[in-house]
Amino acid sequence: MRSFAFALLCAVPLAFGAAAQAQEPLRSAVDGTFAPHAFPKLDGGVQGFNVDLFTEVAKRLGRPITIDSASFSGLVPALNAGRYDFLAAPVTVTPERAENLLFTEGYLYTEFQFGIRKGSAPIRSLEDLRGKTVAVNKGSAYDAWAQKNAATYGFTAQTFDSQPDAVQAVVSGRVYATLGGNTVIRYAATRTPMLVPDFAIKETRAHWAAPFRKDNVALRNAVENVLECMKKDGSLAALSEKWFGIKPAADDAENTPFPGYGVPGLPGYDPTPHELRCN
Repeated sequence: MRSFAFALLCAVPLAFGAAAQAQEPLRSAVDGTFAPHAFPKLDGGVQGFNVDLFTEVAKRLGRPITIDSASFSGLVPALNAGRYDFLAAPVTVTPERAENLLFTEGYLYTEFQFGIRKGSAPIRSLEDLRGKTVAVNKGSAYDAWAQKNAATYGFTAQTFDSQPDAVQAVVSGRVYATLGGNTVIRYAATRTPMLVPDFAIKETRAHWAAPFRKDNVALRNAVENVLECMKKDGSLAALSEKWFGIKPAADDAENTPFPGYGVPGLPGYDPTPHELRCN
């Protein structure tokens, strides 16, 4: 009896230790200046699509989560140094990044998209830009694309110090269109009724996914399982519509569970089939 009581007493700290470990917060981070994915709240902290998404992912995993706001350029080094378990910030999956990081499947597609003034003739192809002026955020990937393709398609690229300035140039009629990321253009349209999301350049489409360290396969797989469950039950698409103002199409990433783990065709992809387990 005495030995049983002693064993029970010894087991209590172990049980509490296991429970505490199970409840350790997931550590993550975002670029807190990238609306609508993550941006400051008036009462402190950050809000946005990615904050809501990974708060829900953590909840379904039964884990609390801390999401820091930091400069995007420092996020990957901090992840690799062990400061974070994964990044909640949207990260475009490229072959180069996939060689060094482990990614979930895409939860959103990122692609270049034009925004035009309400009532303007829609863009049906890039040839429709001929003779027109396109506003871009100076120094961005969209600026680089516009400078590279302006002569080919016969348009003029005009740079602005910020994407909101480029949007205002469209709304005021000073330029025909602005070019930016699809989610940013769609979010701007929810805040600026005279801006209409228009033609998207499908050739620029890529996955936005969550990166992990290469040695953290188990957590990557667990997070991907939750993302797939959120695609299946429609909650990921609902979050997308809430923040970006447009209902995702049936074949958009918000509604598409991809086979295996990771982004098909890129380094780190595991094609092994797995059974989806949703709470």
